[in-house]
Amino acid sequence: METSSRYRDGPVRTTLVAIGLAAFGILASQFTTLPAIALEPALATSPTDASLVSRTLLLILNFLGFVLAGALYLAATGRGWSYVDLRWPTKRGWLYVLAGVLGSFVFYIFVSLVVQVLALPSAENQVATYIGGDQTMVLIMIGIVFFFNAPAEEFLFRNIVQKRLYAAFDRVTAVVVASAIFALIHIMSYAVLSDSLLATLVPVVVVFGGSIIFGLLYAKTDNLVVPIGAHAAFNAIQFGLLYLALEYDLEAADPSTSLLVDLAATVPL
Repeated sequence: METSSRYRDGPVRTTLVAIGLAAFGILASQFTTLPAIALEPALATSPTDASLVSRTLLLILNFLGFVLAGALYLAATGRGWSYVDLRWPTKRGWLYVLAGVLGSFVFYIFVSLVVQVLALPSAENQVATYIGGDQTMVLIMIGIVFFFNAPAEEFLFRNIVQKRLYAAFDRVTAVVVASAIFALIHIMSYAVLSDSLLATLVPVVVVFGGSIIFGLLYAKTDNLVVPIGAHAAFNAIQFGLLYLALEYDLEAADPSTSLLVDLAATVPL
């Protein structure tokens, strides 16, 4: 854990540094995807027309950009890889993973019900443009979530951004601020496929809530594997549900399955 006084800052400066780290992660992810776009330019204009290989490569490189940003930060500040809280969880740690997955489902079901009752619009994540209705790509996304998405996002936004915020805030406040930053950087991902500001903000609020859950897991355990495990398992289950929804056309088959479809479609990558 970070305890040295040389990392102590005021709340404004610490927050600005955290925002800068998040922005740097986004920029790095744009840079690391360039080889995939160079390999198949259709990724930039009509992603679903691109091959499975190039779509998979682009998404993997996108998340590796977060790792690159975090690694550069560790090197530039002299923190090194010992700063990364990565170890095999205890039995209690795995219980936290399970609690995180269950808590995420309870939260997303509640939000889905609210969205349905209030008839709120909700935009899809930009990742949907790379999936389309391709069931094979949905299955590939399960692997990407486990090996690239969850580890990369939790590394940057929990072990780097959230932990950096500990220098000026108590842990609960740091979780809230880090989650707000995480949600805000998703605005463009949803705005691309959105018809209105409200449709963009609804999933951003959902992302904020999910990030709170994963952030609390990290704050409670100081072990990056715990939020990674909860994040990966939850998103993988969502993609599994999305696969079933596409395979059996659940949305059109039975109105009673609409909640399942909504839950599957709201993947907060």
